[in-house]
This record gives sequence, structure tokens and C-alpha cells, in this order.
Amino acid sequence: MVIQSQTSATTTDGPQFVGIKFCPECNNMLYPKEDKENKRLLYQCQNCEHSESADNNCIYVNKINHEVDEMSSIVGDVITDPTLPRTKDHPCPRCNQCLAVFFQSQSSSTDSGMRLYYVCCNIQCNYKWTE
Repeated sequence: MVIQSQTSATTTDGPQFVGIKFCPECNNMLYPKEDKENKRLLYQCQNCEHSESADNNCIYVNKINHEVDEMSSIVGDVITDPTLPRTKDHPCPRCNQCLAVFFQSQSSSTDSGMRLYYVCCNIQCNYKWTE
């Protein structure tokens, strides 16, 4: 028996939805069972003993899709980085401090255009936003 697990953010290749098989004789669900003698996968009914060969050796697919929020990955210490540019043209929406550090998104996603992130230079505020 083969059980596969896949972790991906946007991958579509690999095993797809396996589905549920039903018994043609009594309409109960068919369960995977290993034929150890012939080394093959079967689907068998637990009610009427109907059995059929599996057309695919994959019986379960676990796809985990997760997206990372870029705002949560920004460290507040960027305000002390002397190499980052600063602006007075975008005041902080929280405390109205005029000075903010800004930088471009490091996202490899092609569906989003260039996005600038701002971090308030007020040490007590340290608010992060994007426009």
C-alpha cells in the first residue's frame, strides 16, 4: 500500500484527489486491502466481500496549502538598519509619526506586483503597513 503526503503552496503536480469507491453490489464503501500473495492493492467491501483491483496505488493524499503573511515576518528591528531608505511622505496610520523605513516585498509570487512595506520609526509604535 502506498500512502503519500504532499506539502506545497501552489504545486498542482503529484497525486490528485483519490475519492471514495462504492460496492456495485450493495452500495457500501469499499476499503483498501493489500493482497500480500500477489503484491497488489485491492478495494474490498466489508459487507458482501466484493473485491476489485485498484487502478491507482495511492489511497490517500494529504495536501497542505499554507500562505505566509508577509507582514508577520517583518522584524521590527528594521528601523535601526542604516541601509534601508527612510521617508517622511508616508506618515504612520497609527501614531502619525512622519518618519518610516520602507522596503520592497521579497515575495517570489508572480501574481502580485511590486509592493512596498513601511515600518514606523517611532520605537513605541513600530507599526507595519503597506500601501
